[in-house]
Amino acid sequence: MPNNSSKRLEARLNAIPQEVLDDLRPALLKGAHDIADAMETLVPEADGDLLGSITVTGPNGTTPPYAAGGGNVTMKRNQAAVTVGNTDVRHGHLQEFGTVHHDAQPFMRPAFRLKKTKVQRRIAAAVRKAIKKAGGA
Repeated sequence: MPNNSSKRLEARLNAIPQEVLDDLRPALLKGAHDIADAMETLVPEADGDLLGSITVTGPNGTTPPYAAGGGNVTMKRNQAAVTVGNTDVRHGHLQEFGTVHHDAQPFMRPAFRLKKTKVQRRIAAAVRKAIKKAGGA
């Protein structure tokens, strides 16, 4: 059950005008694609199936089946996601974290760490620009 602070945050996020979100969408998608590109560079390749399962899902989109905890997830209007996996490829987490028999070969977390600051700066700049355009501070 969400606590009061998460309810307040959700209410504030839901109050963001659609025009502002529309202006943010390119920055969200560019950031997700930057992270996906880094993941594709770092992913260990045996037969390429894991590489081919890296997907970017934009605002209001739905992730591929089995990409997120066994099902698919619909992104909210202010979200973008990078997922690994689909109905045929379900072993990304095993590659990332390893198993008893196989060493970890991380590619998701390193890619995120490599791109995080750049993506955050791009999104923050888009937020500032959208707020100014909408007549805010």
